Amino acid sequence: MSLNKTPRSSRVHIAIFGRRNVGKSSLINALTNQNISVVSSTPGTTTDPVYKSMELLPLGPVVFIDTAGIDDTGDLGTLRVKKTRQVLNKTDVALIVIDGESSTYENELKLIKQIEDKNIPYLIVHNKSDQSVYDKNEQLKDYHVISVSAKTGAGIDNLKKEISSHVPSETLKFQVIGDLLQPSDIVVLVVPIDKAAPKGRLILPQQQVIRDCLESDATAIITKEHELRDVLNTLNKPPKMVVTDSQVFAKVSADTPKDILLTSFSILFARFKGDLETLVDGAMAIDSLQNNDRILISEGCTHHRQSDDIGTVKIPRWLTQYTGKDFQFEYTSGSGYKEDMSNIKLIIHCGACMLNKSEMTHRIEHAKKNNVPIVNYGVLIAYVKGILPRALEPFPLAKMILEDKKKR
Repeated sequence: MSLNKTPRSSRVHIAIFGRRNVGKSSLINALTNQNISVVSSTPGTTTDPVYKSMELLPLGPVVFIDTAGIDDTGDLGTLRVKKTRQVLNKTDVALIVIDGESSTYENELKLIKQIEDKNIPYLIVHNKSDQSVYDKNEQLKDYHVISVSAKTGAGIDNLKKEISSHVPSETLKFQVIGDLLQPSDIVVLVVPIDKAAPKGRLILPQQQVIRDCLESDATAIITKEHELRDVLNTLNKPPKMVVTDSQVFAKVSADTPKDILLTSFSILFARFKGDLETLVDGAMAIDSLQNNDRILISEGCTHHRQSDDIGTVKIPRWLTQYTGKDFQFEYTSGSGYKEDMSNIKLIIHCGACMLNKSEMTHRIEHAKKNNVPIVNYGVLIAYVKGILPRALEPFPLAKMILEDKKKR
């Protein structure tokens, strides 16, 4: 993927669901005006979810997700349906496709119930309108159904407009740091270049913060941790804020004057992608952990692990040093996420730069539903290093939660 393209995690996720052979793949091809999904009259052609990033006016960057049929059968079919339903966790708008020829819509109604339980906006789309006229089925009589033809293109432009109108306004907001800045503000970004840093480029959170600074007419200055003090001394006016990689939090805090706001990329993303207040609340659970407690460390991407990997080495080490206790650690990465949380005492999640907001919100809500505290890398590191109160100065509500918890 080109580094100039909008990352998938920042695109509106539009997922297409329906039975086998109702024309889901044909519809996604019609919406994107490209042959990205295999089309066949044989039911079950689509097995795993297929992702296609594109521009959809007037929305802008989106990703369409083509899924397997919700009526698939057999052992393999059951696994496909499970994967299809997992797509709901990252869906911003759902399209439920019907062909208008069925006499019953039990599968669709079950899916609609799940979608509504997750508060996901959705549209019911009658495809193949060139072959049949949709006659309101008794089971769907209370639902608005949009008729289109993926084959002829009839109704496709109208469907695009309907999709645009159903995207939640908060999904379209893209401000990681911009709402904290004024034009002409200076922001210093501390970016360590170590063996874990990708060759020849910055990692996604760093790229996005830089872009957001520029969008806000602020000035972004990038430096490594060992040069920070010199950079601050050379500036004619102090920066509004210093944003650091969490791994060098302690050094950056020591080198940043107390009258300058300080936070981390991970804490910015905790607010942008998830729920900063809940993650700060989760940090408070660290002091209640006991020997042999099971801790889940979950990352939203898969990557080559270095010898001093942040998730599998550094965080377990820092946590053990801070508490003086020994724990049992479990790990998940990528789209995998532990469903059974019955034996987990704390979830430590990455900054979620590769997940969209819907999926990170689902993970946080899943933890809350199971009464398992959840914290992310940046909040945890700041907490065990003793600098979380300072790192939350830009976020008064989160800081207030931290202070209230400490008083109890």
